[in-house]
Amino acid sequence: MALLEINSLTVKFGGLVAVDHFSMAVEQGEIHSLIGPNGAGKTTVFNAITRVVKIDSGTIKLDGKELIHTSPHQIISMGVARTFQNVAVFKYMTVLENFYVGYHCRIEGGLLNDLFSSKKKLIRNYEMYKKALHVADFLGLKSRLLSYAGTIPFFHQKLVEIGRALMSEPKLILLDEPAAGLNETETQQMMLIIRRMRDEMGVTVLLIEHDMRLVMDVSDIVTVMDFGKKISEGRPEVVRKDPRVIKAYLGEMEDA
Repeated sequence: MALLEINSLTVKFGGLVAVDHFSMAVEQGEIHSLIGPNGAGKTTVFNAITRVVKIDSGTIKLDGKELIHTSPHQIISMGVARTFQNVAVFKYMTVLENFYVGYHCRIEGGLLNDLFSSKKKLIRNYEMYKKALHVADFLGLKSRLLSYAGTIPFFHQKLVEIGRALMSEPKLILLDEPAAGLNETETQQMMLIIRRMRDEMGVTVLLIEHDMRLVMDVSDIVTVMDFGKKISEGRPEVVRKDPRVIKAYLGEMEDA
């Protein structure tokens, strides 16, 4: 059984069919890329998985459990975390505080528990801080922990967003264009981080990306969308030669 199974997913916005009977499976331990021309429906698939948009039909399962009727906050508790196309850090909070936000779904109890169990609160806060130090070290952000997230370089802000997602201890992380806006050196660093998330942290990765070199270098499997439908899927070296994929991307280039 795959970690993530999407079957015949359809999402409509009025008369526009953004995702049309789309199916894919992501195996545990994979780095799986979802690619396609602009407007193909990729981010809508992410939004459907994380329950940000209404699903018209189809099923989405994580570890065999149906996600269709769950809420966004339940999705992260079940082990799915994500980043966004546009960096979405809390700019007026420190990097450490941004990380703490990601850990919130792992905190048991609430206000009463904190009021009447100070020992548990101290233990929890220590564990949260220890986890944040580990994530910061993994991402090379230890020296930035007390900096306001809005004041650090763009690449580091992207890493803060990834760190916040990792703090939730996900089984699956959805990365939406992690290399967008990065220079060549930063893109190489991002490739390394994506591989290490899988190899060292055991996190399965599903990513959307337009940088084809990154996609071809890090992916185990590539799924290609166009006009809301899946047009190709397989290992990178196979997909890159698929005439349907070449036509979809050449069409986008000609339009541009």
